[in-house]
This record gives sequence, C-alpha cells and structure tokens, in this order.
Amino acid sequence: MRATSPLRAVKVGGSLAGITGALPRAGQVLARAAAVRPTVIFPGGGPFAEAVRSFDRTHGLSDEAAHWMAILAMDQYAYVLADHVPGSRLVESLPAIRAAHEDGAIPILAPALWLRRMDDLPHSWDVTSDSLAAYVATLIGADELVLVKAVRGGMELVDPHFPRALAAGMRCSILAFEDIERLMAD
Repeated sequence: MRATSPLRAVKVGGSLAGITGALPRAGQVLARAAAVRPTVIFPGGGPFAEAVRSFDRTHGLSDEAAHWMAILAMDQYAYVLADHVPGSRLVESLPAIRAAHEDGAIPILAPALWLRRMDDLPHSWDVTSDSLAAYVATLIGADELVLVKAVRGGMELVDPHFPRALAAGMRCSILAFEDIERLMAD
C-alpha cells in the first residue's frame, strides 16, 4: 500500500447480499483494491436494515429507535463483509482505522459505537447508510467515496439527505456490482 495515496471510503450496499456469489467476489475485489490504495470499507444495512423497516411498518417505531436499530443493522452487515474480505479487520473508531492500516489490514467500520458519540444527522428514513457513509468519509479525511450498489444508476439511488451529507469537493461515484472491477482503475 502506498503511504502517500489519498484515502478512499467504499460503502458496500447491503443489496449485494441478495445477489448469489456477490459477497465473495466483492470481497476479493475490495482486498485487491485496498492493496493498491488505502481504503476504509463502510457497510450498508441490507437484509438487517430491511428487518428494521419491516418491524417499523408492522409495529411502528419512533424515528429515534428506527435510526439506531438501522445503524446496529449496519454493524451486523460489517461482520458479514469482514467474513468475505480477505485481510480485513472490523474497527469502530478512527484510531482503529489507522491501526488497521499500519498493520496492513483493511478496516471495515462497524459504525454504531462511533455514531453514538458523533451523530449530527437527522434521524429518519430519509438518511440511509449512503448519507452515513458520506458523513463518516468526511470525518476520516477521505478524498473519495465510492458507493457500490446492486444495480446501475446515479444519484437517484441515494437517499434525500445524501447531497447535504457529502462534503464539498469530495469525489463520489456510484458503481453497480457488475462494474466493481473498476475499483482497480486507481
């Protein structure tokens, strides 16, 4: 890994869990890309966040409860990603991200603990893991955010709060899973 390379944050959408074989393939590509450029992997919520949405529809949750339950769902998906990305390490803080990089490991952020201390975002379903990834990418000093999604598309795939969460000047791209190899272009 080149020490002078700028930091890239890659948010891996939970929707990949619904594509047969996607997680092992994504894990291999992410590991190769992180060997070339310092990377922090940020999880979506996937089926775990969908369980929270379903529970909310059926039983009704306050925005506060739904927000924190969805963030805990992201922690669960972080464990899934850590299980599929060779050389990765689950982390919960900026010092742990730095330590993982120093050790040659790929940090995968389980964001609940960090966000409990530093969450300035609205608590509603208008703020998804995309906005949370943009927010944290700013906090860790990333110069680029890549959102990996199950399907092709543009900004219509992100939540309504995302344009406000993305730092001015931060490069952002959206990759469909079928195009994940483009992470190797850097």
